[in-house]
Amino acid sequence: MKIAVIPARGGSKRIPRKNVRPFHGRPMINWPISAALETGLFDHVVVSTDDPEIAEVAKAAGASAPFLRPAELADDFTGVIPVIAHAMAAMEEVTGQAPELVCAIYATAPFLSPTDLARGHNALVEAPEQDYAISVTPFAFPVQRALKAVHSKTGPGLAPMYPEFISSRSQDLEEAFHDAAQFFWCRPKALSNQAPVFSPRSIPIMIAPERVQDIDTEYDWRRAELMFEALRKDDAR
Repeated sequence: MKIAVIPARGGSKRIPRKNVRPFHGRPMINWPISAALETGLFDHVVVSTDDPEIAEVAKAAGASAPFLRPAELADDFTGVIPVIAHAMAAMEEVTGQAPELVCAIYATAPFLSPTDLARGHNALVEAPEQDYAISVTPFAFPVQRALKAVHSKTGPGLAPMYPEFISSRSQDLEEAFHDAAQFFWCRPKALSNQAPVFSPRSIPIMIAPERVQDIDTEYDWRRAELMFEALRKDDAR
């Protein structure tokens, strides 16, 4: 059995109700649900939520929500691994089957591609010693040449965060990546053991930067809408 778990709690603070807020004509959560269903990889696409309204929206989009997440796993401080582990255990109890692979999918990932999900699946299947396959994307600028704000006797100013690299050419610096916040595939044992997600046992699944946007603020939301519209026009051409 292979399951997708989409964590979607109801108490988002910076963008209230963002998991069900309309995004290009559909509740936000509908986009990743549709991508997961389109792959044909999953026996169950499950939404883990503490919110009955989100559960109903998820069901209308074709996912299942056979349980409500307990309050202790729905606060601002709970990490994603305990939430996915809880959903995995709950689904094993519901179905009577132990999953062979689990995929965590973020609720605010409207750019999620079924093809990328399949690439992550295949990468983990083909590397049995690895624990995770995670969506990542490159930083737009070399992180080694980052600047930081400082304050001196003359007033506010700037300083290199890594002075040893500030004069290096971009092409001479090691490329750095960050979590694309779209999905990660994992093995049940890694979840149960709470194995670290970012480690040498995690396979990077590269996502094109133009299909990545974290959505935590109203600015992020508007930027995502513009990116989505531009991508649709590009795909149409």
